[in-house]
Amino acid sequence: MDSTEASQLIEHINHSIKYTAYDVRWIPCSARLVSLGINTNATGALNIYQLSNGTLQLLSESKSFSSGLKCATFGASALEERNLAIGDYNGCLMVCDLEQVDKGPVFKQQAHKSIINAIDGCGGLGIGGGAPEILTGGRDGCVRLWDTRVSEPVLALEPEDGQPVRDCWAVAFGNSFNDEDRCIAAGYDNGDVKLFDLRTNTLRYETNVGNGVTCLEFDRKDIEMNKLAVTTLESRIRVFDMRTQHPTQGFAYLSERAHKATVWCVRHLPQNRDIFMTGGGNGGFNIYKYHYPKSRTTQYKDNVPMGVAGSVELLNSRVISTQPIVAFDWSPDKEGLCALTCLDQTLRCYIVTKLNKY
Repeated sequence: MDSTEASQLIEHINHSIKYTAYDVRWIPCSARLVSLGINTNATGALNIYQLSNGTLQLLSESKSFSSGLKCATFGASALEERNLAIGDYNGCLMVCDLEQVDKGPVFKQQAHKSIINAIDGCGGLGIGGGAPEILTGGRDGCVRLWDTRVSEPVLALEPEDGQPVRDCWAVAFGNSFNDEDRCIAAGYDNGDVKLFDLRTNTLRYETNVGNGVTCLEFDRKDIEMNKLAVTTLESRIRVFDMRTQHPTQGFAYLSERAHKATVWCVRHLPQNRDIFMTGGGNGGFNIYKYHYPKSRTTQYKDNVPMGVAGSVELLNSRVISTQPIVAFDWSPDKEGLCALTCLDQTLRCYIVTKLNKY
């Protein structure tokens, strides 16, 4: 692509912070964002910032968390409430009202035996059918599904007795296009990827991608499964075509090398599901465009339809730090506006231009 036509990655704000941040989320329908992580004394840090004249203005700083905070999501919250679901280092799941964080969470439950590595939400913010639910994955190898109206998990996927316990590093909701259907995906440190159908209560698909799964995300939660992006250790991205599942071959996928280091996160653009970003261990982030094949199915040798994977095009890339990018979030309201955090204790906002051309 002509460089004059390519998307440009423009740094808008570079803000230094005093804690190690592990997640950053835009607060829906606002120019504010929340960043969370761990302080040097191992307590939790949760700061709310507002964009103000090219700077990040600190609105609130919470000191009420006794342990580090690892991950967060607004996915299960009503748009009017915008409550944040948080997983911490002690395995505790909390739902907090950001207007009064220090008064304590509105929901709190011991979800896992140790650190919650990943969290996702569905059914809130007008995205996805069905009840609002929260999905957590922990170091204890368990994946649990929560409805904040009850104290016990709705579903628990746990290692069988006698089986080795593998860290669950990533979880995601998908296929929530009506009030009955919903799927969850989980990625583990040994490279396992598992897809569980909540309507039929069955394990729909499992595979191994060869390296630990650091992140996975469906391109949309509220449509029939279309694509699933999976990032791993050893600089690998896989994009699965989730529309056609073959009984023995499973889902078709493409594999791409990126960053020359671990790919820590992947996020699809809310305004265009075929554009996604990856954050790497080399301190760089890449913007990709997915291209569909001419035909998304083909006849396998047993005359059963099998999916056909497309291809990805690198739109632009930029190395911005010497430390890994561990969290990234697109603004749901302003196309191209994004926030990210690196392990060099910085919080940055970027503007990605010309995304409307794709």
